[in-house]
Amino acid sequence: MSLMKTLAKVAVGVAMAKGAKVLMDKNRSGGTTGAGGGLQDMLGGLLGGAGGASTGGVSGGLGGLLNQLGGSGSGSSGGGLGGLLGGLAGAAGVGGLLAGAGAAAKKRPASNDHDFGAVLNSQFESTPEPEIEPSQEQEAAAGLMLAAMIQAAKSDGTFDESEKTKLLDQLGDVDAEEAAFVQAQLQAPVDVAALVRETPNGMEGQIYAMSLLGIDLDTQQEAKYLHELAQGFGMKPAQVNEIHAQMGVPSLYT
Repeated sequence: MSLMKTLAKVAVGVAMAKGAKVLMDKNRSGGTTGAGGGLQDMLGGLLGGAGGASTGGVSGGLGGLLNQLGGSGSGSSGGGLGGLLGGLAGAAGVGGLLAGAGAAAKKRPASNDHDFGAVLNSQFESTPEPEIEPSQEQEAAAGLMLAAMIQAAKSDGTFDESEKTKLLDQLGDVDAEEAAFVQAQLQAPVDVAALVRETPNGMEGQIYAMSLLGIDLDTQQEAKYLHELAQGFGMKPAQVNEIHAQMGVPSLYT
């Protein structure tokens, strides 16, 4: 297992725990999801098979969106990952917990020939493409995205034990290290400022999108959390609303 695989599982688990109904359209040809197709379509497309993972490119789905938001450099996360791996291994990290992500990342190959989106899409269990082993930087980025998604899911103060159980059940057979990492993130305090500090330049849009994945956006607390995150990243309202449109959720700004 890996944090990248765990990220794929948590992406589905958080969506289920927060009430999103994942579409399991296994007959979708290519899995391409257009802008405004909706979060349900995006996740459903991934679970039904996202095209292009075997060649290092992504035609749609969550991985495709993340590549668009952060670039799609071969063998990297597609974002500004310079120093991320060392920072995760040596710094306290969000809530003092992300150092574990750096340690896990060190077990992975230094590089590969695939972009982050292709690797992520290959981790969904219903995709036909062979699973791609993430690189060290991709694994570190997956850890940061995991922290962002879980923190966002807790931002409205209602992520209770029942929802935590649903998420953990979704993980299935993960190793002790990954399970401990997720448990630690579930127990960590919500800290927007820390997440902003830990996000490398170029990954702001990706981390915002993964945060949005964990939110229903039906409470003032969630809207406030997203606003604070966007402000911390220096994102303009138009940029934020565009990500919301791509994910098929209501705009944050009018």
